[in-house]
Parts: sequence; structure tokens; C-alpha cells
Amino acid sequence: MQKSALIIGAGIVGLSIARALALRNYKVTVVERNEKAIGASIRNFGMVLPAAQPDGILFNRAMRSRNIWKEICTEAKVWHDEVGSLQLAYASDEWNVLNELHEIYQSRGYKLLNKNETLTASPSVSSKRLLGSLFSNDEIIIDPREAISKIPLWLEEKYKVKFIWGKAISHIEYPVAFAGKESFEVDEIFICSGTDFETLYPEVFANANITKCKLQMMRIVSQPDHWRLGPMLCAGLSLVNYSSFSAAPSINILKKRIQTDFPEHIKWGIHVMVSQNELGELCIGDSHEYGLTHDPFDRIKINKLILDYLKNFIQFKDMQICETWNGLYSKMTQGETEFIHKPQQGITIINGMGGGGMTLSFGLAEELVNGNTGNKS
Repeated sequence: MQKSALIIGAGIVGLSIARALALRNYKVTVVERNEKAIGASIRNFGMVLPAAQPDGILFNRAMRSRNIWKEICTEAKVWHDEVGSLQLAYASDEWNVLNELHEIYQSRGYKLLNKNETLTASPSVSSKRLLGSLFSNDEIIIDPREAISKIPLWLEEKYKVKFIWGKAISHIEYPVAFAGKESFEVDEIFICSGTDFETLYPEVFANANITKCKLQMMRIVSQPDHWRLGPMLCAGLSLVNYSSFSAAPSINILKKRIQTDFPEHIKWGIHVMVSQNELGELCIGDSHEYGLTHDPFDRIKINKLILDYLKNFIQFKDMQICETWNGLYSKMTQGETEFIHKPQQGITIINGMGGGGMTLSFGLAEELVNGNTGNKS
């Protein structure tokens, strides 16, 4: 007999679980409280970024997700660009870290590029004080707005997944979930509701090591003459942000210098990255503010800090800002990489993936549905 599942939330985590269950022949229904997904899943760089993940479970999960993204993008006709990434170095301590990472991650096939090779790889990189870069071929760019709107259509067509939009699940009495007076009875329920996590199980999240992160981002207009960025770009601030880079023996030397040179950037959790979509627009950001309640307003000061740092390593023909926004995602506070909790048999909460949702969700969903993921509670 075919099993049934209800997924609450149509962001990247919900879509990933829907795919994984459909592959196991579940009858899947996805309920999304908004008329379309509008949360963190569409408010990001569109970077599938395995390079940010440390060796082991997370890197393997990221690479599996990368392969799934390629399959889906091809089938669902979602634009994607396998451009890789360049981590730039403009100071000797940054260059030392890149050399160490090149040695540590030999199995990943990273390439250490000198100044001239870096400038050849990306025409936008500023040559002033540039020492070199570390190139990874693994990264893929997608446009999250396009992807998150097209994947439900693909899931409907290929796997007969049913999507119900504009309806909020307000209460669960397993095996029934209620949306007002309407009810859904299923074998399994998956709660993938992002930063709306308090709605259904407030007592669970009150006792979990979980918070919310507010970020600010911007978009620069399409560049003239069909100019392309090449690999996604990041510089020194990003080296002290991602856990994979902390493997470098000299990373603490770099962190100490960064804290001295860029105290305001550190205060607002800023590290600066750039990606480019199909239209040629450039997505830049971002900042990180933590807490359970955030004001809805963007800070001009934060955007200026991002742009000021960006100008240290990138030169664009047109720097006109066409959009600014903020987003919220949930994050574990004590180093956990995700929150997976079963409040009772048949109900699974999946949350707390931090900024790695686009990179990790498809791989995590397969692990979870196949019953071999870690960090369960």
C-alpha cells in the first residue's frame, strides 16, 4: 500500500524532502502558508557551495546535493552555471591560508592560482595588491527565485506531488494536520517551515539551541555588453566565516588581523561574496545578526560596509544597485549543523540549517528519508 506524507513549507528543505519521498513512491502533499515561497530560499546568492563545507559528512552531503541540483536543473529547465569559485588573497596572511587549504584539501582538486592566472579566470578582479586565489570547480550558481518557483511544477509533473498554496497548517493531532477547519490525514508529517518554527511546536524550539539570523543583501544591475563575472568571488572576510577554512593552521593569525582591521564588519557579521545570474545581475552580500526577534528595517550602514569592502577586490562597469532586501534563516547556536527532531512517531521537524540550505538540503533529505542521517533528537 502506498504511504502518504504531508510536508509543511515549500522552501528548499520542503522541496528536497518532497523529492526524496516521491522517489520512495510516497503520495506527497506540500502545504505552503503563502501563495508562493518567499522566505530564505529565494533571498540568497543562489550558490551551491561545497567549498564551504568541511571534509566528511557535510562535504559529501554538499557534493550529493550538487549532483541532484544538476539533474533537477536539466530536467526542470532551471538556469544554472557551473562556474566554480575563486577565494581571493590580498594580504600575506590570506595567501598563507590559501596555500594551507590547497595542501589540506588535495583530494578536492583545488587549484592555487597566481596573480595573472586569477585575473585571467575573472575579468572583474582588482589587480591592486592581489597575490593570488584558490579555485574550486565544484560550485554551481542558480537563480533561487527561478529555481524555487519551477521545482514545484517539475515535482507535480514528474512525481504527481500535490501543492496547496496560501494555506497555513495551524494544529497537528497525528495522524491529522489541520488548516483551520480543513484536515489532512497522512502516514507521515514533515515540518519544514523555516523561521516560522514556533507556530506548531513552540515548546520544542524554546528548549532547542536555535536562533534566527537576519542578513542584508543587494543586487547590482545587469552589466553592459553581456559581460560575465566568471566564478563566484569572495575575499579575506569569507576565510574567517566558513568552517572548511578553519582547517588551515594559520587561520587564527588571519582572524586576529581581520578583527583589528575590520571591527565594524565583524560586529555586523559581514563577509562579502558575489554571484551572477542569467540576466547578468550581480548578487552581493551579506551580513549576519542573531536573535529571536529582528526589526524589519535594512541598515544603510551595513550595505555601505558591504560595498566598501567589495570595492577592495572587484571592479564592475556599472555599480548601480537595483534591489536591496533582508532575509531570515534559522541557525543552531552550539555548532550543530541541523535540527532534526521527532516530537512523536510519524512527525519530523527539519530546521536550523543556517546559511547552508541551498548547498545541503537535497543531500540531507535523501539521508533522512533513507534513515541514515545524524543529529537526530
